[in-house]
Amino acid sequence: MQDWQSKLQGKVVAIAGGTGGIGSTLARKLAPAGVQLVLAARRADRLAALAQELSAIGPTPLVIPTDITDGAQATHFLQQAIAQFGQVDCLVNAAGAGILKQFNKLTEADFDRMLAVNLKGSFHTCQAAIEVMKDRKVGHICNVIGILGKHSMPMGAAYCASKFAVAGMSKCMADEARRYGIKVTLFYFGGIDSPFWDEVSLKVDRSKMLSTETAADAILFAMAAEPQAIPMEINIQPESHLFF
Repeated sequence: MQDWQSKLQGKVVAIAGGTGGIGSTLARKLAPAGVQLVLAARRADRLAALAQELSAIGPTPLVIPTDITDGAQATHFLQQAIAQFGQVDCLVNAAGAGILKQFNKLTEADFDRMLAVNLKGSFHTCQAAIEVMKDRKVGHICNVIGILGKHSMPMGAAYCASKFAVAGMSKCMADEARRYGIKVTLFYFGGIDSPFWDEVSLKVDRSKMLSTETAADAILFAMAAEPQAIPMEINIQPESHLFF
């Protein structure tokens, strides 16, 4: 058994965006270690298919169809985890959406969608997680922000606006969450070869991107850190496209 597996065995990990590229890869790594997974995503059919797969290699996950842009649904997601398992040790925010367009072609609807999914979705899930973690004085929130929450890129105005906002919100939240013993880690991954790019019209060379395995391993590293250690930010980018 790997070191991280022994540290996380028996933990309850909630993943928003559980059927996405990073979320599902992380779930497949955690399940065999005996981690109890609580998975949220919009599509019930994809959640059911992933749950069946994971049940063959670990504990049966709790799956909750959820639209995280709705605060009531995000709260229900975390409350159901508490009702089933009595605790949530870690929330991984891996949900997100992307619109990459020239600035003069962006619509107000584009901006609204980026802010709703990327910013408000993170706000709702993080707030709900803190509410269920604070009484135990322990917990960990892992926000997958992406490198465009730290650096700008042409055609990324709406997307960067939402991600820069998530980064600022998360840092303020981290300062407040410390009083409850809750860790917060921000992940600034470069391009990840995931289904995210299936819906983006921008032409990119996905063969040079990072794998979802690399991203999942970085999240595992943070989750398995010693109690007194707080990995505050993890920045990993592909060699072909570096931001400093």
